[in-house]
Order: sequence, then structure tokens, then C-alpha cells
Amino acid sequence: MDIKKILNNWIVKNVLLAVAAVLVVVTLVSIFLSLGTQHGKEIEVPDFTNMTWSEARRAASDGGVRIVLADSVYVKRLKPGVVYLQTPEAGEHVKRGRRIRLTVNTMVPKEVEMPSLVGYSMRQAKAELARHGLTLGRLIYVRDIATNSVLRQQRGGVDIKAGTILASGSTINLVVGLNPNDNMTYTPKLVGKQYLPAVDQTLESSLNVGKLHFDETVKTYADSVSAFVYQQRPTASEKVRMGTEVTMSLTTDPAKLPSAARK
Repeated sequence: MDIKKILNNWIVKNVLLAVAAVLVVVTLVSIFLSLGTQHGKEIEVPDFTNMTWSEARRAASDGGVRIVLADSVYVKRLKPGVVYLQTPEAGEHVKRGRRIRLTVNTMVPKEVEMPSLVGYSMRQAKAELARHGLTLGRLIYVRDIATNSVLRQQRGGVDIKAGTILASGSTINLVVGLNPNDNMTYTPKLVGKQYLPAVDQTLESSLNVGKLHFDETVKTYADSVSAFVYQQRPTASEKVRMGTEVTMSLTTDPAKLPSAARK
């Protein structure tokens, strides 16, 4: 077989050129994708809480992420226009270019409608309250066949009807069921978490927020939002009854964190 003759054939030449072109394109695409995704490398999410929108944009640019306005709430003690919450939380690791959803404090409270939560699971009700711009306060457990099923919705100890107009950010307590045969849960690890995410995770675990001890570094409400838990009782992974109160000690001083939580 004459290899040289075969290679000089115009059909074979075109096929080889096409194969070479495809290989070049695939290689270039692979390189660009590799550069774009940083080979799966992750970066730490900056802390945007208490920043104005312009400050948050600069921090996002420096930190390699993007920000989007997800929602707005009214928090009376917090400076108007600053970031109140963020998702994912500060300190989490994400891919470069990830969008971070921010909730910003408004100048005046919006009016929102109270949803009907009776019959929902506790977690569904919590998500629905957040969707309506309302805040879950306490979980009030009463004996019932269905654990964590919402039986009543209250504000200030009084049942509140669906459709009632409230100020955004209002706190709603839920009366939920507790079956004696299904009434235990585990305390989440809160040490190292900021105040608001720690509160959120406590409620997600079917527990209540007990006493909050802010140290001398926390002087304003803005400080409290930035503060993180350095001690908790009960400790992480303890098996406790649903509705148990979790006490937290908070600071803005990283030196107070246990060494394991600084990693």
C-alpha cells in the first residue's frame, strides 16, 4: 500500500484537515472553559451585611462574585439602604462569579398580607412567611398527632387571620403540633455563624432562640448583625426536645472563636 499516495489524495487530505480543525476547536473550548470555571476552584463569600449597595458592589467586584437584589425588608433599628441578609452566607465557598442574593433594609416598611399557614409543615410555613416579607418568631409546641404541623398563627399571643395587612418584617409565632413519639431533634452547630443565620438554623432545627448574650464589642444593632456565635447551650449535636431554647453568646472579636471554628 502506497501511504504517500493515499495521503496525497484530496479526499483524505480534506478529512484529515477537518479532524485537525475539530481537535483544535475542542482544545480551545476546553482551555476557555477551564479558565472560566477556574478548574472548580472556589472562593469565600464576602460579608455584605451592613454595607450600602455601592459598597456591596465594590466588595463583590473585589471578591470575584456578583450581587443581585433579592428582596427588601424594614428593620427599624437598622440603617436604611444597607444589606440585612445575604444568600449564600458570608464565609461559604462558591465558584467565582456566583450570584449572591441580598436583602436590603428599606426606608419605610412595606405593607404585606398575612398568608394562611394552618396545615403547613413548620418549614413550609417558615418559607411562606419569608416569601411574604414576614419573620418567624417562636415555635409554640402543643400535643398533637402530627409533629411540626402548623395549628395556629399568632402575633403578640393573639391568633391572626389570613389576609390581615401587616408591616413587612413583622414577627409571627406558630403554634405547631408535637407527637410524644416524635418529639426529639439535634442541636445544630452554631459556633462561627453570624447572628441572623444562627437564628435561622435554630428555627430550622425545630428549636427556639433563648437568651442572647452580646459581649462588649457589640454596641449597635448593626454590630449585632455582624456578630457571630462563640458559645452555645445546648452544644452542637445534643439530642433535645423540640422547642428547646438555645442560648447563644455573640461577639465581633474573632479571637473569641474556638480554634476549630476559625478554619
